[in-house]
Amino acid sequence: MQVSSALVEKYNRPGPRYTSYPPAPHFRPGMTPEKVAAMIRADNERPDPEPLSLYVHLPFCRSLCYYCGCHMIVTHRPEKIARYLDYLEKEIALVSRWVAPDRTVVQLHWGGGTPTYLAPEQIVALMDLLRRHFRFAPDAEIGIEADPRGLTRAHLEAARQAGFNRISFGVQDLDPTVQQAIHRVQPYEQVAQVTRWARELGFESISYDLIYGLPHQHLTQFERTIRQVIDLGPDRISLFSYAHVPWKKKHQRLIREEWLPRPAEKLQLFLRAVELLTTEGGYRYIGMDHFARPEDPLSRALDEGTLQRNFQGYSTHGGTELYAFGISAISQLRDAYVQNVLTLPEYYAALDRGHLPVGKGYVLTDEDRLRRHVIMALMCHFRLDVLEVERRFGIDFRAHFADALTQLEEMEADGLVVRRPDVIEVTETGRFFIRNVAMAFDAYLQATSDRPMYSQTV
Repeated sequence: MQVSSALVEKYNRPGPRYTSYPPAPHFRPGMTPEKVAAMIRADNERPDPEPLSLYVHLPFCRSLCYYCGCHMIVTHRPEKIARYLDYLEKEIALVSRWVAPDRTVVQLHWGGGTPTYLAPEQIVALMDLLRRHFRFAPDAEIGIEADPRGLTRAHLEAARQAGFNRISFGVQDLDPTVQQAIHRVQPYEQVAQVTRWARELGFESISYDLIYGLPHQHLTQFERTIRQVIDLGPDRISLFSYAHVPWKKKHQRLIREEWLPRPAEKLQLFLRAVELLTTEGGYRYIGMDHFARPEDPLSRALDEGTLQRNFQGYSTHGGTELYAFGISAISQLRDAYVQNVLTLPEYYAALDRGHLPVGKGYVLTDEDRLRRHVIMALMCHFRLDVLEVERRFGIDFRAHFADALTQLEEMEADGLVVRRPDVIEVTETGRFFIRNVAMAFDAYLQATSDRPMYSQTV
């Protein structure tokens, strides 16, 4: 898995992660609560509505992690969290009245922030609320994000009582120096303890979130972290690239630029992690930043060509409509994306008026659907069936995507893709630059400025 520094230098530029298309920075104001309500009703009046996914955003954290790019709020006031939960109930009740009674939820995810910052009894109560308003499939994937710091066995017992069968621990890095630099100190034994508890309590899937490109990371140190993770044996691993965007997240200014590995060094961290996870760890590289055991549903979805992407990354249910609750949460409807307002006062005011807390959104065009299909095929399967696209969308692929194919010529010369008349395939080397390959088909990319809207692709 040798990737030259010349390739890194050439292709390391700002680009989307494509958890949606168009990406979220292109969502715009003007999406009214009435319009969103009408779209939800229309979706649920179809003869055979598809299964449903749900997402709940719980933004509160007990302390600030300097690397964080999430929409979060630090608080030590229990009453602030309790008030937010009261308003979540209002939003859930408002949306659920438009949902077809027999429509089944096949996936639920709680993200944040720190969902396990809730008290154990609040975890159970919120899940009971969701079950009163929605019909869950018996085999639904129900996942929660957890911070090992401050996590008790009682929290995990409450999550299992509520029906959660998947848990994702934010690990990031196990090195004390790195942890100090990012203001997230959680000793190895703490991570090992919460992992043992989760196994003892019967969680079907345990995931770790790791980050490469953090301050003070170097190859020897990161190898040690990866081997420790392999010893702990989670079922899935997400290995994210640190996005240093201090112009967007001002607290990231607490991380000094000179502490960060250079792009070529950062890529070597990733390549070495891939090597260790796939050889010593026995994991499969699913794509971009996800790894899973060979028997995991993600691995099966990759083999069967059903892998999807949504706002939580790679998923087995990414193609279902997604209703999202809480501040900043993004719903994926049949014909649109809708993001909630970003602040608590806006959120509360909208729900007090009996309105959906709509902030901005985007209604898809036919061209958007075409390009989304192409980009997601490349991101999820590393392969695009050109003839299938032509049949499905009624286009002449070569004429329609002439500009994109011109860009791919150069990528082919660099060994990132192989093009044939009926198929475009991403090479093993190209997988590490998959965002760049997908970007060739993105109609919304703008010229890079001093303050780009996206993180670097490497």
